[in-house]
Amino acid sequence: MLAIRLQRLGRKAYPVYRLAVQESNRHPSSGRVVAYVGSYNPHTKETNIQVEIAQKYLDNGAQPTPRVVKLLKEAGVKLPAWVKQFEGDKQKQVKKADKLRKNQPKEEAEEAPAEEVAAETAE
Repeated sequence: MLAIRLQRLGRKAYPVYRLAVQESNRHPSSGRVVAYVGSYNPHTKETNIQVEIAQKYLDNGAQPTPRVVKLLKEAGVKLPAWVKQFEGDKQKQVKKADKLRKNQPKEEAEEAPAEEVAAETAE
C-alpha cells in the first residue's frame, strides 16, 4: 500500500520536507520512493504541491498522513471521502478534572474565622 508522507531534508535545525509517495511499510528517510508530489518549508509556511499528481495517487488509494492531509487541503486537492479529516482541536483533555483546585467548592471554614476575629476586635 502506498502512503503520502513528509520526508525530511535540509540542514541541522532547519528542516525542509518533501511530500513523498512510497510504500507504507518503509521508513520515510529510506526506502524506494515512487514519486515526489511537492515540498513544504515549515519556517516560511511555503508549500509547492503538484495537484494533479497528488490527486492521481489519492484516487488510486494512497494514504496521506494527518499533516499531509492538512497541506493537501490548503493546496486545493479534492480529498476522497475515505480520508480521515483531523480536527484542529489541540485542547488537552485533563484526567480527573473534578480533583483540580479550581473545580473544588469554596470552603466556608476559611471565611468564618475572619468574621469571628473581626467581631471580637469590635467588642
